[in-house]
Amino acid sequence: MTLADLKQNFYNELQTLYSQDEIDAIFLIYLEDKFDLRYSPTQNFEFEAEANEDLIALKAGKPVQHITQKAFFYDNLFYVNEYTLIPRPETEELIEIIRNDFPKEEKLSIIDLGTGTGCIPITLSKIFTSAKVSAIDVSPEALKVAQINAKNLTTTIHFYQKDLLEELIFDEKFDVIVSNPPYIRNLEKAEMHQNVLEFEPHLALFVEDDNALIFYERIIAFAQNNLTNNGTVYCEINQYLPEETKLLFEKAFRKVEIIKDLSGNYRMLKSTEIK
Repeated sequence: MTLADLKQNFYNELQTLYSQDEIDAIFLIYLEDKFDLRYSPTQNFEFEAEANEDLIALKAGKPVQHITQKAFFYDNLFYVNEYTLIPRPETEELIEIIRNDFPKEEKLSIIDLGTGTGCIPITLSKIFTSAKVSAIDVSPEALKVAQINAKNLTTTIHFYQKDLLEELIFDEKFDVIVSNPPYIRNLEKAEMHQNVLEFEPHLALFVEDDNALIFYERIIAFAQNNLTNNGTVYCEINQYLPEETKLLFEKAFRKVEIIKDLSGNYRMLKSTEIK
């Protein structure tokens, strides 16, 4: 079998699930991240049986990143599995906002609330090399993934298994509180792809329709106790609830800004100056 044959198999098996461009992207990710191969149509491919098994999983909706157990984020490869969300490009935009707000040498104290793969705190630690960086997650399985990534990417992160929906007690205050919490309402599930609904952890994604901002309420409560006087809170938000989220933060902060992503949707929030 040549790589051209393998590519055609991907088209044949996945065309009912994905567009041609999406299949192209999945195929290249699969080839590069699992086998460290670059596409050359005539090159022989020796792993046909393994690829056939993987295609069955892909056709069932399994994300390619769960098959390769790798996801590229902000110039680094992260280990991922079924217990963590696959890092998204929108989160890179959140990182970029924080990066532009502080000198790289500043000795920041940073905490990520709901860390998953650890992509946020690890990336911030690599940018702000003098920072002290902490992170929490309720899932012990997710924390194991984050710890593996911190080790693989040679960063020191202080991880804690804690539930954001319960009272968080920390003796220290933080210059930066950052979070990409669950915010997708159940009513929005119809818009989502099968590979997200069936294979990514619902614990990290969804909230009840009638209490969609519950995690932001907890982030605000934590900030009121643990944000430094000049500190800043950065969050990803639901693009359908930007004004509602902003109004909630304005009850506790004097300055609240909602920020559009590259697609023109309000996906980030920044708040300073606790009342």
